Amino acid sequence: MAGLRGVSYFRWLSALGLVFVFQCGGAWRVHGQEVAITFDDLPSHGPLPEGTTRSDVARSILAALKEAKIPEIYGFINAGKLEKNPEDIEFLKLWREVGQPLGNHTYTHMNFNENTVAAFEENIEKNESILKTLMEGKDWHWFRYPYLWEGDTLEKRRAVRAYLKEHGYRIAQVTMDFEDYAWNGPYARCMEKKDEKAIAWLKQSYLDTASEYFALDQKMSRQIFGREIKHVLLMHVGAFDAVMLPQLLQQMKKEGYKFVTIAEAEADPAYLTDPDMALKNGGTLLDQLFEARHLTYPPHNDKPMKELNAICR
Repeated sequence: MAGLRGVSYFRWLSALGLVFVFQCGGAWRVHGQEVAITFDDLPSHGPLPEGTTRSDVARSILAALKEAKIPEIYGFINAGKLEKNPEDIEFLKLWREVGQPLGNHTYTHMNFNENTVAAFEENIEKNESILKTLMEGKDWHWFRYPYLWEGDTLEKRRAVRAYLKEHGYRIAQVTMDFEDYAWNGPYARCMEKKDEKAIAWLKQSYLDTASEYFALDQKMSRQIFGREIKHVLLMHVGAFDAVMLPQLLQQMKKEGYKFVTIAEAEADPAYLTDPDMALKNGGTLLDQLFEARHLTYPPHNDKPMKELNAICR
């Protein structure tokens, strides 16, 4: 199916005020749909094409955000990466120099499923020293679970949630995700081969997949909450993300999105919802609620993971 089914008439959305839905290319589009953008895995994510540095990636992303007039964007850091590549501190400094905030993503991007509660909490705390230094008194108490895995047992899930609450953290939930990270490795390979045709396909598939899954996430939110919610988009600081961000933001604006901060987005009561169950594979808040409530996903196209894995080999 090329897209989600839409409707041929306007209707008011009570949760958003004077906002309407209309059919466009077979997918639901919502004028004024509010979304906060966030980035994971600072200061480094994925392989780099030859001649590109992490600082280049930072400058490109920050320039695109400035040009599009996007409000503050939290970058979630794994400070442990600096042990191997201390020069990547420049990425974090560039992020802060323009006033963009940082949050906690654990020190080593720890897999909670494979570790104890004590080890996970220690990894969170170990990340705080650099956050305190770089944020200089600003709020860094937002936490993003690596892999969006919140606990493979209910006991672990509840224990870390209690820890986060006790230490003043808010969970940086996600409701929009198209697995943008999957394009970064293929891009580096295709750049090495100088395969322009393949790179063109990567660019188009990236934008098409984003549009498809944003529409899916909107449909899922309506299925769960019976209304439009404010969304939080997960992205990564990869080289291809830096290349594509200007086009992605332009596409999102054309599709009717309005950009807000994560605090504004998660002020929506939807984010008070907790599936409160063990979920080994985690996922977005919407994914978790679909699994917890045994709901069926709306029709949608699969992400081109097989093609991405095979391209430019």
